[in-house]
Amino acid sequence: MKPVYIINGFLESGKTEFILYTLSQPYFQTKGTTLLILCEEGEIEYDEDILRRSRTIVEVVDEEAQMTAANMVALEKKYKPERIIIEYNGMWNFKNLKLPWHWSLEQQITTIDASTFQNYYTNMRSLLAEMIRKSELIIFNRCDGLTEQLSSFKRNVKAVNPQAEIIFEDKDGEVNQIFEEDLPYDLKRGTLDLDDYGYGIFYLDAMDHLDRYIDKTIKFKAMVLKPENSNDAYFVPGRMAMTCCADDMAFLGYACKYDKCSALNNKDWVEVTATVHREYWKDYNGEGPVLHAVNVVPTKKPKDEILNFS
Repeated sequence: MKPVYIINGFLESGKTEFILYTLSQPYFQTKGTTLLILCEEGEIEYDEDILRRSRTIVEVVDEEAQMTAANMVALEKKYKPERIIIEYNGMWNFKNLKLPWHWSLEQQITTIDASTFQNYYTNMRSLLAEMIRKSELIIFNRCDGLTEQLSSFKRNVKAVNPQAEIIFEDKDGEVNQIFEEDLPYDLKRGTLDLDDYGYGIFYLDAMDHLDRYIDKTIKFKAMVLKPENSNDAYFVPGRMAMTCCADDMAFLGYACKYDKCSALNNKDWVEVTATVHREYWKDYNGEGPVLHAVNVVPTKKPKDEILNFS
C-alpha cells in the first residue's frame, strides 16, 4: 500500500507553509522519493533547496478533471515514490476525490485562515464541511486578535467532525486556549468541587478567564503556605506541580483571605471552600483572583501530593 497524506484548505490558508515546514524537519528526511501533487499554486512558492534535500518531486495538476485514479497511478509509475502528499484545491469538492485502490490515506489535515473562516463558513459551508469531515487534524492559523471568536470556531468544526484535533496558532505559535466546554467541571453548578486535575485547570484558567469564576464557590484540597508578610490575614492554599520535569516545580495557589489563619501551619493539608473575587493584590502587581474562605478544615494528605502537567 502506498501511504498518502492530504493537506486541504482554501487558497492562502497556509497549506504550502505547512508542507514546507514538514518537509524541512529532520524526521522527514526519510528514505526514498516523495511525490507532491500540487492542485493549486498560491503566493508562497516551494523552496527548491527544501525540495532537493527531502527528495521531493512536484507535479502540478491544475484541473479537477485530471485528478483521476488512472492519472494518479500514472504519476506513481513515472516517479516510483515512497510516499505521496496531495495539496488539494479547496474549491474542488473533496468528496469527489477517489484515490487508487492501493493508495492508503495515512493522514488528512485541513488548514484554515482564521481571519477569513467566518466568511467561508457562511458562504461556502458545504465545501468547507467536506474538507473537514474526515480530517484528523485541523489547524487554524493567523488567529491574532481573534481570541473571543475561537470558541465558536471550534464549535462550528466539532459540529461537523467531533473527533478532529483542533489547533489554533498566532504569530507566536500555538494558542494555549482553554475553552469553557472543555473544562472538567460545570460552571453552572453552585459549587465547583475540584479534584486534583480540576484544581490545576482552575488555576490555569483563572489567570486568563477570571470573569468565569467571579462570585463562584470552589472547594478543593490544598497545602497551606503562609507568607512571612501575611500577618495572619491571609494564606495561600495550593499544590506543588511538575510542569515539565522533576526539576521544574512550582507552587500553584492564589491568595485566600481567612480570619482564622493563626490556627494554620505551613504545610498543613486542608480542604478549602471559598468564593472567588477580583481584587487588587500587591503580589500580583495589579488585580487578580483573590479567594475569600467560607470554610477551612483539616484533611488527609492526598495520595499524590504533586500535580503533574508534563
